[in-house]
Amino acid sequence: MDTTLRTHVMPAGASATATAAGVLAEGGLVAFPTETVYGLGADAGNASAIARLYEAKGRPAFNPLIAHVADLAAARRIALFDGQALRLAEAFWPGPLTLVLPKALSCPVAELATAGLDTVAIRVPAHKVAREIIKTFGGAVVAPSANLSGHVSPTTAEHVNGDLAGRIDLIVDGGAVEVGVESTIVGCFSDPVLLRPGGLTRAEIERVLGYPLQSPAAAESDDSQPVAPGMLASHYAPRTPVRLNASDVHVGEALLAFGRAKVARAECASVVMNLSERGDLAEAAANLFGYLRTLDKKNADAIAVMPIPDDGLGEAINDRLRRAAVGRA
Repeated sequence: MDTTLRTHVMPAGASATATAAGVLAEGGLVAFPTETVYGLGADAGNASAIARLYEAKGRPAFNPLIAHVADLAAARRIALFDGQALRLAEAFWPGPLTLVLPKALSCPVAELATAGLDTVAIRVPAHKVAREIIKTFGGAVVAPSANLSGHVSPTTAEHVNGDLAGRIDLIVDGGAVEVGVESTIVGCFSDPVLLRPGGLTRAEIERVLGYPLQSPAAAESDDSQPVAPGMLASHYAPRTPVRLNASDVHVGEALLAFGRAKVARAECASVVMNLSERGDLAEAAANLFGYLRTLDKKNADAIAVMPIPDDGLGEAINDRLRRAAVGRA
């Protein structure tokens, strides 16, 4: 695609909010922070803008997008909520939870954004900058992660600029994000299904529901249509090969460490970054994509990743790492 477009970067504030809303209304693309990662926003009802978003990201057109709205009332104009969906929305919105719901009869979200499905993915972000932009714009905004498709998701405006400069209209710089992994996605079907682990833990959701979440019955694969964003098997992949659950380090590898545990031949690592020296999964989640990006630039033979506990946010971290390890075609 033509990358001669001039991408403006503005610090978050009233002027940036007004400018962002105007760009969205004109069919433009705006990157802005959410509490999870930076999102690349487009008018959810404008198919031309969404097509441009797919082009900017190089995103597969069968991968549905999340519609971001200002509040629950706006969400109910887009999707149909049953009792369990309302409980989850009231408990966790605004916040890092996406619900996949049946479309409302007059759902304004473009078919291109829902990949032709009868459902729509929707959430209310908690980040003040995101909510102000959406509120000022006055409609739903699709906002996948603001990076080239398959690349590591962005947690700072600098990450966005590195991937999308010349491809989008505006980047609103609101500093580093808080959560650092994408939203948890729950499909509100006859039984709620955990479609993608993320910034809200399974345990927190199950506590509100009062019963366990189901898991998708079908295995995920690159050649099947996902029912929610982020379900492609190869996703979040750096260019450097990723080796998981490493108990040692090979000569020429970079090491992505966790906690204070030791690995054999750590002295062989060309570079070491520790997601959280104190073993804090929240800190690890916030650092994950930024550290992967940094290590990807070190020209290592591979990135060796130490084992990370699978409880709490560790489930989301390991999900992203497994996808990173699949690599790119």
